[in-house]
Amino acid sequence: MSLPFDFRGKIVWVTGAGKGIGYHTALAFHQAGAQVVGFDLRFDQADYPFACQVMNVADAAEVKTVCQRLLADQPRLDVLVNGAGILRIGSTEELAFEDWQACLAVNAGGAFNMFQQTLPVFRQQRAGAIVTIASNAAHAPRLGMSAYGASKAALRSLCLTVGLEMAPLGVRCNIVSPGSTDTDMQRSLWHTPEAEQEMINGFQDQYKLGIPLRKIAKPQEIAANILFLASDLASHVVLQDIVVDGGATLGA
Repeated sequence: MSLPFDFRGKIVWVTGAGKGIGYHTALAFHQAGAQVVGFDLRFDQADYPFACQVMNVADAAEVKTVCQRLLADQPRLDVLVNGAGILRIGSTEELAFEDWQACLAVNAGGAFNMFQQTLPVFRQQRAGAIVTIASNAAHAPRLGMSAYGASKAALRSLCLTVGLEMAPLGVRCNIVSPGSTDTDMQRSLWHTPEAEQEMINGFQDQYKLGIPLRKIAKPQEIAANILFLASDLASHVVLQDIVVDGGATLGA
């Protein structure tokens, strides 16, 4: 995908950059000329075109140590993308408490930990952009996804509050909420050859509508929206949540 964005000279941090949407986002920023640092628990590919930093976003002490070290070497940060996330599924009464805690710790807590270390930098700069990857599950309930949906809803609320705090300083905070996207996380839910088409068609017994656009998103399509929100093209866009789900939540 050719992206009409220019991030030359910009420093960009992306959490969850080891694979999936986070990886494609970090790659797109790199291709647009940015100096990118990707964060994740592990990086499984043989080679990445951007700098890789192993870090657990759910560990506040580790996040502080890593971020302060990086900021000591390069005290500027132009773009932060909160992309780290995990999925735990199961009905509410059967879900392990550890899975509930893990979803909240990574999906919402990870962004909180990153905010604590980076907001002082953005505040001092009085400039910058923050884009957080939430989910359309924060907009509509999904059977078996109480932990995931609640964690993404908490993440959405957190980011909107941070956006309100930072807007007077010229720091723009926005959200991208993907729907079904062709990633390892999505494919972990598919157990038959027909699963993708079934996802597109919807599941009436699960109160889940299909996808009006009749396709699953590519991670590059989500990344394009993230780069837009981080770019000067969105210079007057703040506190927005762009739902990129092919119409699956009917604009909710």
